[in-house]
Amino acid sequence: MHSNAMPSEASGQAETFGRADTNGQADGIPEATVARLPVYLRALYGLAERGISTVASEELAAAAGVNSAKLRKDLSHLGSYGIRGVGYDVDYLVYQVSRTLGLTQDWPVVIVGAGNLGRALANYGGFVSRGFTISAMLDCDTAIVGSRIARLTIRHVDELEAVVARHKVAIGVIATPAGSAQAVCDRLVSAGVTSILNFAPLVLSVPEGVDVRKVDLSIELQILAFHAQRRSAARPESGPADAPGRSRSGNPRTADGRSRPQVTPELAARG
Repeated sequence: MHSNAMPSEASGQAETFGRADTNGQADGIPEATVARLPVYLRALYGLAERGISTVASEELAAAAGVNSAKLRKDLSHLGSYGIRGVGYDVDYLVYQVSRTLGLTQDWPVVIVGAGNLGRALANYGGFVSRGFTISAMLDCDTAIVGSRIARLTIRHVDELEAVVARHKVAIGVIATPAGSAQAVCDRLVSAGVTSILNFAPLVLSVPEGVDVRKVDLSIELQILAFHAQRRSAARPESGPADAPGRSRSGNPRTADGRSRPQVTPELAARG
């Protein structure tokens, strides 16, 4: 649901809501605000799909999971202030946020790694509607090179530089094992790609001027486990019998998952 032109029904709102600069990019936007803009955009898409034309800051903030004061401050960086008693024009705000994020043009993307994760990404239909086109998929496994995923034919990773040049790739997605991720990253950067989304469990080293976003699902799960453990500790009677790192007896687990009996003072004295 991206567009290269301002929605006609929202064009009259420009003076009321304010404008970003002529290039569609607002200068001086804090990184924290940039990180929240896609969340606002997702909430706005949901409102638009429900046929809602205007939205109060409180309602949009609730849909995005932030407080309304933070949302209003974030949107003020875009020059959007809403109308008191009315709220924000949904279509225009979709355009405004999309323009600031650079989504009013198509971005060619290459995925390196055609394993389960790479295949899932290639099959995801939400990229196109958000302005991203998967131009190519690469892998080093000759057994799958030449096969098709979605509408793509998997090509050998040896073609990486040629693919980047031919499709004018702007964003590289690394979905390889950790052992090959840095080498793939180096080749993407050398080919001219300066925006990389990394799914490999590895911190990539890149030169200045290259942006890397890391997605590590295991880290997110571990953070959730921490919060789940804290809640369980507050309600010991309802805690899980086989909590992470513990056996059903409550003893710590060893690295291979076996229960390790705790040494009590009595046992220690028996020596």
